[in-house]
Amino acid sequence: MTGWHTPDDLIARYTDGSLPETDSWSLEKHLESCTACAVRASHAARAGAAGAVLSEVRDAVLHAVRAPAAVPSQAHASAPTPAPAPAGRRARAVGGRLGRIVWAAGPALRGAWLGAVVLVALGALALAYAGGFAGARPLLLAVAPVVPVAGVALSYGRHADPLYEIVATSPTGGLRLVLMRTAAVLTVSVPLLTAAGLLLPSAGPRLPQAPATAAWLLPGLALTLAALALSGYLGCRTASLVVGGGWVLALAAPVLTATGPGLTARLTEQLSRYLTGAPPQGAWAAAAALCALLLAARRTAYDRLETM
Repeated sequence: MTGWHTPDDLIARYTDGSLPETDSWSLEKHLESCTACAVRASHAARAGAAGAVLSEVRDAVLHAVRAPAAVPSQAHASAPTPAPAPAGRRARAVGGRLGRIVWAAGPALRGAWLGAVVLVALGALALAYAGGFAGARPLLLAVAPVVPVAGVALSYGRHADPLYEIVATSPTGGLRLVLMRTAAVLTVSVPLLTAAGLLLPSAGPRLPQAPATAAWLLPGLALTLAALALSGYLGCRTASLVVGGGWVLALAAPVLTATGPGLTARLTEQLSRYLTGAPPQGAWAAAAALCALLLAARRTAYDRLETM
């Protein structure tokens, strides 16, 4: 329940179909949480031109529901007991349920992004063990924080989801769906990349010590929340490009312009400045908290299709 209630003229325009589409979305969101306005909108719809049609639909539904009740109970008593579903059918039902869960988790888990995450993890291991590349660990730590950001870019929006308009206008759309799909992205990427980091060998004696395997987790969370917060202004894809590009630029520019040891050693030193120690990790934690607050303050922006 809110302190503001919809004016009568707005409800009348909504029920007769003359209210613009964007205003209708906003009004429907209000009706979900305001019982008084929902009741008034229902009464207005019944009193309008659609009332007769709604009444006919209601009568037809009630007739279809009540029709089986007219069958004598003896017929039900003589009916054979249905056999239990075969094991194969139950397995298919479980598989179908799992498929619906994967579908709801977002396009990122159904597209090329999932394969790219596996390729990054396996590629780092192949570089380290098959290729003898000593810089596989810092390279993985440099890429890992932006992998969830890329998943966010592919999880929500017209460019990613063929059912976007239907999903976004449903009661579970908006920020709730964005967070659910982001959680699915993190659930997949965090274990895979962390496991790959644990399996990588330590840096050679000629290279500086790389940050710990889990040092990228807090920066990855902060960058993901930053992409979500900016999505309320720029859209998922543009916001993810800005955040991911900012991380790459902040990491690559000092590495490419500095002089001294090799490229891998400079990358390791730069990663240590960003990821190792209490001050950098504290700064990432503060950034994550700030982005979460901004995301909560801008939560209504995710209900409008134009912004995503």
